[in-house]
Amino acid sequence: MKCEWVRENIVLQVYGELADDARHELEQHVARCADCAAELKAEQEFHALLAQDRAEDPTPNLLASSRMRLQEALETAQQGSFLSRLVVDPMNWLRAIRFSPALASAILIVGFAGGIGTSYKLFGARPVTGGPAVATDGSAQQAPNDASIAGINSIVQDPSTNQVSIKYNTVVPQEYHGPLNDQQVQQLLLYAARNNYNSGVRVDSVGLLAQRSSDQQVREALMYALQNDTNPGVRLKSLDALGNYVKTDTNVRDAVLRALVNDENSGVRIEALRLIEPVKADGSVRGVLMALTGKDTSQYIKSQARTMLAQLPEID
Repeated sequence: MKCEWVRENIVLQVYGELADDARHELEQHVARCADCAAELKAEQEFHALLAQDRAEDPTPNLLASSRMRLQEALETAQQGSFLSRLVVDPMNWLRAIRFSPALASAILIVGFAGGIGTSYKLFGARPVTGGPAVATDGSAQQAPNDASIAGINSIVQDPSTNQVSIKYNTVVPQEYHGPLNDQQVQQLLLYAARNNYNSGVRVDSVGLLAQRSSDQQVREALMYALQNDTNPGVRLKSLDALGNYVKTDTNVRDAVLRALVNDENSGVRIEALRLIEPVKADGSVRGVLMALTGKDTSQYIKSQARTMLAQLPEID
């Protein structure tokens, strides 16, 4: 029962939100219990990882649009049962429960994400009615659909003509053209390599970045993709782009060695093994090769590692 209580409160301990007496009790237990100590360490490492790679903040346009639509949805929603009123009225929660900061932050994030989904479901697919809008220069202009409107700035009616003038901001896709050495192009490629949900876009981005791998920032992005991307094709392209720097850049060499040891894809590991062949005499490389000959699950990699070690002179 004590271990169960500790594991339920480990998150609060990591965020520094346990009361002093509870924190002392948890620390005393962790000092005696190896399993709970391992659980606490894992949670601390996960928290540190999240702190290093924070998610990108939403754009101001998206934030404003989401808040506006959520507010409209809440104002027009019919009152239902007690449960539904509790969901749409967060003040009931605040009156009933004393939240800790971490829990309040989690609920805020979930609520914001749910608001975006609800708003787009309610408004995103609704067709626009009415005739063409008139731009400020007098030309005809098709009114945007609801999903592209970020906010309404002003609404003015002309009493003499019965015309309504509405000024609004829109959220629309944008396109940028430029040569590969253009700074904006490179920044967009770096962003795509790290953040895009489409693996095909990430492959294309890494393929283009490989042409500018002499840039330190690009190499760092390629190493990040090699270690973190879920698509083996992206990892292979990153590995190929980094191959020319295994001799001269120790950070690249370490990244390739980590891929050799940890990557779940055998093709990526075999390519990493091929790339380190020119630096097999390096102490860190030799140590990895020795480890591979003893416990690697791939017979091919074991055999190649033994062959590479046999080609090296004995260490005095």
